[in-house]
Amino acid sequence: MDSDSLLNQQADVIETVLAHFRLPARVNGGMVAPRFVRFYISPAQGTRLKRVMALEDEIAMALGSQDVRINRRGGQIEIQVPRNSFHGLSLLALRDKVKPIPPDTVMLGLDDEGHPLLVRLTSPDVAHALISGTTGSGKTALMRTIGFGIILESHPKDWGLVLLDPKGRGLRPLADAPHVIAQELGSPVEAAVGLLKWAVELMEKRDREEIDRPRIALFIDEVADLMLAGGREVEIALARLSGRGREAGVHVIASTQKPNSQAVGSLARANFPLRLVGRVLSAEDSKVGAGLKGVGAERLLGRGDFIAVTGGRSVRFQAAYADPSELAASGRLRSLRA
Repeated sequence: MDSDSLLNQQADVIETVLAHFRLPARVNGGMVAPRFVRFYISPAQGTRLKRVMALEDEIAMALGSQDVRINRRGGQIEIQVPRNSFHGLSLLALRDKVKPIPPDTVMLGLDDEGHPLLVRLTSPDVAHALISGTTGSGKTALMRTIGFGIILESHPKDWGLVLLDPKGRGLRPLADAPHVIAQELGSPVEAAVGLLKWAVELMEKRDREEIDRPRIALFIDEVADLMLAGGREVEIALARLSGRGREAGVHVIASTQKPNSQAVGSLARANFPLRLVGRVLSAEDSKVGAGLKGVGAERLLGRGDFIAVTGGRSVRFQAAYADPSELAASGRLRSLRA
């Protein structure tokens, strides 16, 4: 069955289920996003939205889908149905379609309208980013995508990378980039704390001297584990960096599997304007990770299905994947060493 026939069949099934529960409605269009298909529903006048939303399980069962999401966007009701097949979203392929990318800006992926989602790291609405999600959500891959985005879109004289990865696995593909000025990969906690203190001292020196220097992106993988192991020293250093770093050209990009108040700490969480939340275990984890309630990150599909939150607004997106072997084969990284 081709894709058009499948979509028409799914639309017929949705209409049949709604009619069975005495909620006559028509599917009047839709769109195909990287990870799901969205159907636009026009219910009969006077139909209550809550009655339609209560049929999520029935529609999912009729479609043979694990889950569907029903919500209102403007004057329409939308039903999102996960796609059965997904082959990833290449950062290089996506980047080549939207060049040139503005300075200090990186590509995150495609939003749920199919548009490229870019963030300007120097914006006050971004400044620092907290990435959260369970195993399989794609949070470490998204962190690498941001790192490779900086490498591809900037010169080492404009941006430097500092890598802090106690487990030594998540950030290692970035380690040989010419932008890297310091790193602790797979090092003891004491070394990680030392690197954080060095970053704080660097920030304070920049504040005093007010000299225009390259901006620095400080990547921290599994920040909650580091805070638990390093204790108060780590929390204080992270709070200072996230509270004052932007003015000194230091931007913190941290990830965690445990987006809860005890693991991350309210002081640190308050200073991350950009939240990138993948699939989490509960609605409470979704609320803490996003800084907003009701975004539904506990129902995401994993493998790069994310919600970006900044300035009180949220948007769902599919993260692009930066394949280190693809980047190496393309020659993009070699050209930066010249």
